[in-house]
Amino acid sequence: MSRAHTGSFGGSRCRDFSMSMRWDLRVRTGYLELAAWAVMVMGAAALGQTTPTGHASAEQASTDQASTDQGSPDKVGGLVIEPEELPGTYPLEPYAVKLYGRGDYVPTLHWRLVSGTLPPGITLNDNGELRGAAERAGEFRFVVEARDGGKPQQGAQREFVIKVVEALRVEWKVPAHVTGNRIDGSVAVSNTTRDDMDLTFDVKAVAENGRATEIGYQRFLLQRGTVGMALPFGETLPQGAYVIYVNVVGEVANRNAIYRQRMQTPGALQVVVGP
Repeated sequence: MSRAHTGSFGGSRCRDFSMSMRWDLRVRTGYLELAAWAVMVMGAAALGQTTPTGHASAEQASTDQASTDQGSPDKVGGLVIEPEELPGTYPLEPYAVKLYGRGDYVPTLHWRLVSGTLPPGITLNDNGELRGAAERAGEFRFVVEARDGGKPQQGAQREFVIKVVEALRVEWKVPAHVTGNRIDGSVAVSNTTRDDMDLTFDVKAVAENGRATEIGYQRFLLQRGTVGMALPFGETLPQGAYVIYVNVVGEVANRNAIYRQRMQTPGALQVVVGP
């Protein structure tokens, strides 16, 4: 009986110890699961904060870049067309200006005229060179485009103005007028070129019957850069009505260039002879 009792007591102690171990394992497992869940929650929260912030930053950068591109129509990507302005010229003067690209692009650039008008006599080559000689004065506005050799291609556009001024300018300084039996006046001449001109100045008074009377003539070397030189004319004339014609011719022999300017009075000037 004593052994049986002892055996029963030992078996009870073993069962209690086994249950205690299982309970402790469950508690420890619960703690581990709780810790893993906390790590997952913290990680998800961290991702939830970082990811939107990253997207917002990228979207803001994209918006800023788009805004920059829209605010600078001459720039697309990293390519910028230079120079900012083009030099002016005058008729028959040789013109050669090279456009070029600046910034991040893939050589080689190819150029074309997109809109507007080049001065007649000047062309844009595929290599970006403006070359030729303007045929007439005026202000010419146009847009060019350059595209690089990348795939996909990168391009940029820019608007330019070429001002072609008169090489030889002539204007009334003192308009032709009648003083008694005379017609007098003067003109102002300017040479805007870089060359001296062999200038011929000729003024005629043409009567109603077609008879022409010389009332002014000079021939001299008009220095380059001369502005507003006064050339007078005048002569005593018989009674009658006269239209005054001014003809000015400037020649630059070394460039085989001839410039002509003409003016006339808007109507006939009446000369009256008598008391």
